[in-house]
Amino acid sequence: MSTLVKQPHQKELFGHPAGLFILFFTEMWERFSYYGMRGILTLYIATSATAIDPGLGWTNKDALWLYGWYTMLVYVASIPGGWIADKFLGQKKTVMLGGLLLCIGHGVLAIPESWAFFTGLILIILGVGGLKPNISTMVGGLYKEGDIRRDSGFTIFYIGINVGAFLASISVGFVAYIYGWHYGFGLAGIGMLLGQIVYIWGQRFLKGVGEFSGGAEVSEAEREVAKRPLTKIEKDRIIVLLISFLIVIVFWGAFEQAGGLMNLYTDAKVDRTVGLSWLEEIPAAVFQSLNAGYIIIFGTMVGSFWFWRKKKGKEASSLYKMAIGTMIMGLGYVFMMFASKEASAEVFGKAAMGWVFLAYLFHTIGELCTSPVALSFITKLAPLKYASIMMGVYFAATGFGNKLAGTIGESSQLEPFSGAMVASKEQVLPLISKDYIKEKGADKKIHKIYDYPINLDKNFSIKADVYLSGDKVMFEKIGSNENLNGLFTLSDGEDSNTPELKETLEANNVTKNHPYHARLVFEKDSDAVQKTENKGDGKNYGVSFVLEEQQSEQEYKTFMWLTIFTVAFGILLLLFLKKLKKLTHGAEDNERDLTEQDNKGPELEQFEESK
Repeated sequence: MSTLVKQPHQKELFGHPAGLFILFFTEMWERFSYYGMRGILTLYIATSATAIDPGLGWTNKDALWLYGWYTMLVYVASIPGGWIADKFLGQKKTVMLGGLLLCIGHGVLAIPESWAFFTGLILIILGVGGLKPNISTMVGGLYKEGDIRRDSGFTIFYIGINVGAFLASISVGFVAYIYGWHYGFGLAGIGMLLGQIVYIWGQRFLKGVGEFSGGAEVSEAEREVAKRPLTKIEKDRIIVLLISFLIVIVFWGAFEQAGGLMNLYTDAKVDRTVGLSWLEEIPAAVFQSLNAGYIIIFGTMVGSFWFWRKKKGKEASSLYKMAIGTMIMGLGYVFMMFASKEASAEVFGKAAMGWVFLAYLFHTIGELCTSPVALSFITKLAPLKYASIMMGVYFAATGFGNKLAGTIGESSQLEPFSGAMVASKEQVLPLISKDYIKEKGADKKIHKIYDYPINLDKNFSIKADVYLSGDKVMFEKIGSNENLNGLFTLSDGEDSNTPELKETLEANNVTKNHPYHARLVFEKDSDAVQKTENKGDGKNYGVSFVLEEQQSEQEYKTFMWLTIFTVAFGILLLLFLKKLKKLTHGAEDNERDLTEQDNKGPELEQFEESK
């Protein structure tokens, strides 16, 4: 029996290096900050600038555009982040720098100013670029080459990511819903600060992991490996990695509708009422916790299934898992197709929450088969001298997938028809009703006031039938058949959208007996709202709307094509699986349980070899 005392960085916990759990908690809190902020991002951008808790007031389409660019840049920044680690600082120091930038970025984001919002996003992009690829590479550095525990280690690490995401989606979602957007952003920042504290405290468990290749703690052999040119095997493996990055783009392009399209869809077209005295409906952002919650529940099960399959000698290569995962994830959109059909079955209808639960379940199972496996795959195939930059390219591919997701989500949202309200307040009042409206008083506290929204410069909407009568587009209030045409005019001039509206109604044979429907949203100009002396004058209102039937059809088609493409792509990958596996040169063929070997000791190993 050995009497050697293990150093802190050599200690194990639950069969894995203790350093794994330092990285686990660091990443857990970093992902708490990221997913907490991401869960409310599109909702904040699309919230009216004149609301009681104002957002940016952008359209859904523009919100998804910004979401796509932001989530792409967050991950593309991983390329310079990996390059800085490989060439200058090493992974450990670059993670430290990235964490500091994230703390500052989230802190700035909590300031309720436009400049702070965009400055915070830029700092978060830079911070994630430094932290994300390098902390994942450090996880791989905890295990020896060929250690079968590596995949399960990444699964544990991935569960940490999703514990953070789960806690964030619920807590940040509720805080933003109850106290305001910027309190939600602030809570996300507190999570990042905790992650940075854990990382600094746990440095003694990470000795020799993620060090700069020119540093004193790196062996001469490792320096030599970093200097020599790539071999033929290493070049082939890089080719396989680049092909796997195409899978990553497709996967995340479909999966990342969660924070964009599915988030907005859940907010607008899913029945979220719960009927509790303290909570009328579940905030849409809270549904973002489903994915993370499922990962916590099923993460170990899915990892154990592939581990069992591998030990039985059945196909369980990383590329195979990624292909199966992409197909399972894509099938989740079948449930969103059912949700879309249910919501559009009646005028301004809503779908049951169960469809969203099922969709996220399939998305999660697919993710567990793909994402942690892809991380582990890179650490197996990437040459040592390019370990961080290849991880950076992986996250850049994830970023391109996120941009693709934003583009797909953007294409699912119709450009609204718009115009200006021309009626007086007196003409509008009979068409709308009083309601309890939240208003911030002089004491800066929120009060509920029972009044007409127009008296408080708030948004209001009127549900209308829309149809053609001769050559004229008619708008009638649903239920009363009151004519609404006199309330507003659509845009005039060269950019008039009236011809397009007429063309749409004609093409679909829309008549008074078979009308289309629209929710006419009236919103006061944000500059006019600032002039308190004109409060409640009923002037400076614009109007916008989409045709509900068209919008529902567009969303249904988006869900359908996401299903078809991802399943077809997964099948295509399986057809070329053997050829792709040859290029790995057996990188995954000789994986074994090295803990058994380590426990034998050198004398027992030599005895067995001599037998």
